[in-house]
This record gives sequence, C-alpha cells and structure tokens, in this order.
Amino acid sequence: MSQSLVILMIVGCVLVPVGEAGPLAYGLCQKACSVCVVACYSSAGLVFGTVTGGLGAPPAAIACNVGFGLCSAACAAGFLVLAPAP
Repeated sequence: MSQSLVILMIVGCVLVPVGEAGPLAYGLCQKACSVCVVACYSSAGLVFGTVTGGLGAPPAAIACNVGFGLCSAACAAGFLVLAPAP
C-alpha cells in the first residue's frame, strides 16, 4: 500500500471538525477516531489491536497509531476542555 495514501487517511481523520456539544459529541468523536484507525490498519493489511508497538512494528502501524493519538487528543481538547458539560 502507498505510504502517501496512509498519510492522506490520517490527515483526513485528524481534520474532522470539532464542535461544542459535551460528552455525547466527545464519544462520537472518539468513535470516529476508532473507525479511522481500524480503516488505516486494514488498508495496510493489518488488524488493529494485534500489533504491539516497538522496534518490530510495521511503519504503517506506527503511522496509524500517531494519527489515532492526534485524533483522540483533538477530541479531548475540543469536547472536554473547550465545551465542559454542565
């Protein structure tokens, strides 16, 4: 699989718009991140949750994990910090 395609998928998932709606929207945002990381792993011929990090990890898995971390951080920043629930 093309590395540029993996990068494009990661960037697309990270740029998901963030709004202010509280815990429900935060959960939906995290679900979107999870769907993206599973799709990223699948496009690399891997299964999410079966590859451990480390020196032996395929570069595609590491790229997917980085994108997942950025997406999850964006969800936390957008929905938990900026839009706390009443």
